[in-house]
Amino acid sequence: MEQISFDHLTKERFIIDKPVRLIELFCGIGAFSKALTRLGVEHESYRAVDFCKYKIAGFNAIHGMKFGTTDITELHGNDLGIIDAEDYVYILTYSFPCQDLSNAGKRQGMKRDGGTRSGLLWEVERIIDELTELPQVLIMENVVAVHDSANVDSFREWVIFLESKGYTSYSEDLNAKDYEVPQNRDRCFMVSLLDGFYTFPLPVPLAETLKDRLEPNVDEKYYLSDESVQKLLNSTFEQQTRRIQTGGGAVAQYAPETPKTRSVSKAVRKGGRGSTDRHEWDMIYE
Repeated sequence: MEQISFDHLTKERFIIDKPVRLIELFCGIGAFSKALTRLGVEHESYRAVDFCKYKIAGFNAIHGMKFGTTDITELHGNDLGIIDAEDYVYILTYSFPCQDLSNAGKRQGMKRDGGTRSGLLWEVERIIDELTELPQVLIMENVVAVHDSANVDSFREWVIFLESKGYTSYSEDLNAKDYEVPQNRDRCFMVSLLDGFYTFPLPVPLAETLKDRLEPNVDEKYYLSDESVQKLLNSTFEQQTRRIQTGGGAVAQYAPETPKTRSVSKAVRKGGRGSTDRHEWDMIYE
């Protein structure tokens, strides 16, 4: 029998009622900062961490900042500058690399000491362990394979670590097509809180298709060459063949705290069932 959490019956819903300081590890071009901006949440881009100079350049151009590149393996807890946590809401995001998890990658996983790019998750563990003041909110986004049969043990280990630091974690697989984006993009989100509880937003009807978003006339320089198209088709065929041969993967399912929210701090220990056999970048054309 799956273990069900009733934390939401004893906790207040988490509310942002203080100035927000956003810390983005593996920041890319700052999707989380852009999300807060679009939501109308006033925030300070407090720290942005990425090893890629082009991503940091994009981040700075988009958000008007002047961050430099940072190797997360050389980053330490005190570098995050978390002070006076009673006066601020610190949100730390850590969408670590998906290349070794994704069906489009080599599927080498994220095991501790595995030496993979996705294994950089454990650098986040080290950094959090070094902190004297913890961020009140942690947010992760990654491919759904982050908790499939090949990675569920590592995912479970991670959640249990967060629990040991006082966090309650809420995890849900959400698809972009359920939130007004005409793309079949399934991703796992996890929100971890030191206090309060969280529920994920309910789906909304999709009112547009991809062709509603496309420009009517596009310069030919933006089109893929015939050679590139063939490579893409061959790669897709190989991925589908490999998944059929291996029978797909199992997904960890967690006991629902509400119809749309799963508290995984304890229930994650139970393992799971299901399938991840989805095409990761299918578009909703019409």
